[in-house]
Amino acid sequence: MSASLRSSRTNAVLWVAQGLLAVLFGFAGGVKLAMPYAALDGQAGLPGWFYRFIAVAELAGALGLILPGALRIRPRLTAWAGAGLVVIMSGATALTALGGKVAPALFPAVVGLVAALVAAGRWSWSPSAARGRAGSHPAAI
Repeated sequence: MSASLRSSRTNAVLWVAQGLLAVLFGFAGGVKLAMPYAALDGQAGLPGWFYRFIAVAELAGALGLILPGALRIRPRLTAWAGAGLVVIMSGATALTALGGKVAPALFPAVVGLVAALVAAGRWSWSPSAARGRAGSHPAAI
């Protein structure tokens, strides 16, 4: 398989993963924002304001997975969005597992793993990373 074909397949897989994650986090964040504050307060022992914060972070992450690459403006932000979503999913996995629900903790763990793969894949794919590999000065990245 040629390097060009392999790179276009990798790019396509990353875009599919980004799209699926964006839909998932957009939905999850939207639901948390739409729910009444009283319904959020006390879930898993966390205050409602924290769930609102997580909702905004999830929506920002969903936008960050798609917009930088689609608009070709600061594509490195996609990697940062993926990394931020890994942090959110790590917390969700830990809270679920600590609540004694080990099997349900697998879902946020897998979603976090996919977000980590997107972050790593887009970090190495961004134009600034390519310039760095081509021999440009590290400060230009």
